[in-house]
Amino acid sequence: MGTTAPYRLLLTDLRSDQLLDALPVQGLSLDDYIGKTGRLTGTVPIPNRALADRARRVLLPGRTGVWVERGRELWWGGILWTLNLASDSRGFLSAQIQAGGWESYLYRRLLFDTQIADDVDQFDVVRQLVDYAQNAEGGDIGITYDTAISGVPRDRTYSRYDLPSIGDLIDDLAAVERGFEWRIASFRDGDGRRVKKLMMGHPVIRTGTADIVLDHPGPVLSYAWPTDATGKANAWQSRGASVNGNLAADSYPLTSPLLVAEDDIAAGWPRLDRSSDYTTVEVQDTLDAHARADAAAARNPVTLPEITVLLGGNITPALLGATVRVRIRDLWHPDTLDARYRVVGLSITPPERGRPETARLYLEVP
Repeated sequence: MGTTAPYRLLLTDLRSDQLLDALPVQGLSLDDYIGKTGRLTGTVPIPNRALADRARRVLLPGRTGVWVERGRELWWGGILWTLNLASDSRGFLSAQIQAGGWESYLYRRLLFDTQIADDVDQFDVVRQLVDYAQNAEGGDIGITYDTAISGVPRDRTYSRYDLPSIGDLIDDLAAVERGFEWRIASFRDGDGRRVKKLMMGHPVIRTGTADIVLDHPGPVLSYAWPTDATGKANAWQSRGASVNGNLAADSYPLTSPLLVAEDDIAAGWPRLDRSSDYTTVEVQDTLDAHARADAAAARNPVTLPEITVLLGGNITPALLGATVRVRIRDLWHPDTLDARYRVVGLSITPPERGRPETARLYLEVP
């Protein structure tokens, strides 16, 4: 990375968050999302024996925490999962690394004990699952949370025999009707301490108060605006677990009612069928709620336009969940597109070899 790049990697012990070292990095790429685990890739150069000794000591996949610092601000945090030591034809060594956001840890923790929630707010169900993961010996990686509630009670039984991952259970709960969004944010608190905080929002995560205006031509360097109907459906049915207790008889899964969007078809759309499976769901009401949520989402599949802007000013990872006002005037939009969108993803490209420092923002169409 060029000498003007303000980024550096802070390497910590995952469980204690004790700072182990700070290493240079080249070819850094990092992204963060709402509803999807963020990812970091980069290469740590190994030009001499001293740096080789330092890197070998701290780059321990599955055990090392990775924080990305820009200036004095934390812009990303996660877990080192892979390390690829490479030597080129001239004998120059480098350590290629990949890391996943803190959420990735919860997908590597399984439920070994049955958990029951009876009329419990869905946010508290999530916190109970996170507590289960972190209360196990060696399982506490320092994820914190607040006590806000969503106002939506849930009844859930998670069986130990299914051996689900904690992350998958949270995703399934979030995706049901009247669900929520979640992520684990990285930042420094008022005392300068590094924080991994579970963030939840019902129905969505929203941050910020004032819209940021982004124009093209202008601060928006480029954009891509996909329209994709491959995931669209106006007829939906979901399947659950087999509930036949008679082993001698044929077994059939629990099914939701067939949900058909008659108004969509009346408006001229062809009928488009899809289904979903929830093999551990044994309660009809729960399955029906999943089916309604899936059917509603499939009516108008999520389109994620992306815009590329220069970093700086208000363009930081804190934009996740914030609303931006995008104005585009070009041949496709002769009358100017002027609309508000929520930022649901952000991919950062640091400056390198004359390349400007940019951010790609992924937008949710309202």
